[in-house]
Amino acid sequence: MKKTFYSIMLSAALLCGTAVTVQAQQQGIAMPAASPLSSVTQEVGLSTVSVSYSRPSMKGRSIYGGDVVPFGQVWRTGANNSTTLKFSDEVTIQGNKVPAGEYALLTIPGQNEWTIILYKDTKLGGNVAAYKQENDQLRFKVKPQTNPRTVETFTINFANLKANAADLEILWDKTIASFTIEAEVDSKVMAQIQERVVNGKGVSPALYAAAANYYADNNKDMKQALEWMKKANANDPKFWNLHAQAKIQAKMKDYKGAVKTAEQSMELAKKANNADYVRMNEKAIAEWKKMK
Repeated sequence: MKKTFYSIMLSAALLCGTAVTVQAQQQGIAMPAASPLSSVTQEVGLSTVSVSYSRPSMKGRSIYGGDVVPFGQVWRTGANNSTTLKFSDEVTIQGNKVPAGEYALLTIPGQNEWTIILYKDTKLGGNVAAYKQENDQLRFKVKPQTNPRTVETFTINFANLKANAADLEILWDKTIASFTIEAEVDSKVMAQIQERVVNGKGVSPALYAAAANYYADNNKDMKQALEWMKKANANDPKFWNLHAQAKIQAKMKDYKGAVKTAEQSMELAKKANNADYVRMNEKAIAEWKKMK
């Protein structure tokens, strides 16, 4: 009974504190918000993903499965207004295409499973009683993980960035719920290469190098990549482009050619006092000489 009474009194005190803050702000007194507004924006591939949300803190409360975030109920996933998730382009989540646009991020937390909802009505806010599943853009389930450290203030961030994807993480208390957002990259890049390099006129060394690096990094036509990189290095070779050319040659198992190109890169890097590229070339040359 004491624990229940204490929890009730603490919740009442926190609610009163919030009411006092709101009343003070209405009367023209600037005071810190109980759940300050925050936003985070992440470039995912060639697309932009933005989150806007309010950040409540634990303040000694038991979060999940208690009075703050009951299990099995729709949660606004934050505080105050709806937490929103905005995509500049179409993305893929859990194998599902999600059109560009802005959505409310709702969740149904559970002890062993969370339901993640992208909701079309971004004005729902805390009025979750008005939630209608027919307004879901997407609904899927994830397994929550235990965080080894306690996160005092509710946090949404991005992690595990890749060329075409990133994980959105929801962190509070000792719980992490996350999902992966994927953006289409290859078709967009290849269209640019076709237009500006393959069909382009007066192609600059920088464009040849960019196209060559993309082909090499994504294991496309290596002969084409080498041809473009040689064009990039034809008249005014740069040590970074020569190093990239050497790596392409090594991928094609031309280790003798790779060593020769890397030596050229290293000499230019020494003249430019770029110790990083000197070290990278020295290491690569030592490895490729063993492969000859």
